[in-house]
Amino acid sequence: MGNFGLKQHYEMAKSTGTLDLSRRQLDKFTDDLLALAPFLRSLNLADNKFTVLSVEVQKLTLLKNLNLSGNRLTQLPEVIGTLVQLKRLNVSSNQISALPVSLSKLKHLEQANLSDNRLTEFPLMFCGLKHLDVLELSRNRLTSVPSDVAGLHVIELNLNQNQIALISEKLADCPRLKTLRLNENCLQLGAIHRHIFENSSISLFELEGNLFEMKQLCDLDGYDKYMERYTAVRKKMF
Repeated sequence: MGNFGLKQHYEMAKSTGTLDLSRRQLDKFTDDLLALAPFLRSLNLADNKFTVLSVEVQKLTLLKNLNLSGNRLTQLPEVIGTLVQLKRLNVSSNQISALPVSLSKLKHLEQANLSDNRLTEFPLMFCGLKHLDVLELSRNRLTSVPSDVAGLHVIELNLNQNQIALISEKLADCPRLKTLRLNENCLQLGAIHRHIFENSSISLFELEGNLFEMKQLCDLDGYDKYMERYTAVRKKMF
């Protein structure tokens, strides 16, 4: 798209509040983009060449949807926490190894996708966000799920394809957790605590591709309680 086409794009964004600048070879915010701050509610910057997210992102205070997937980011700035209207944040397929604590200020966040990055520690700053429904953390470098995870309010937690060998029994205390995905990790059978099976609200617990045979799960204490929940949910679906 030439300069004329882009200008039309920017003009349309003033009325729609939506701007798609994916796959434009961008590596920084343009003046034209920042001029849209009073209008923008959705910004798609996927598949560009950003290595750094400018602190000027804090000017986009009306944003509800921010997509930065498929760039070359290694971190996010602390000012990301000023985007308090955000409902959806997608920074998947970057090179992010750590996250700012300020993400805990995004009280309206409903979906956070951080898959395919380089995180080594579970991002506990998402705990306490009561509207967060889905947290995507697949394809990172996590090795454990700590006990403080009990403060997470998500309905779905995706931890597939990490290096997790230890999960806290406190996962059972997550008040809204229904779907827990832990496929293709490094879990031994003994790492799965009966408390998670017996006393959680989890009705879909995926554990394929770990260091045990799936049929062994049937012998674990509390597994029958989990299967009761699983079956009850399936019956409601059909």
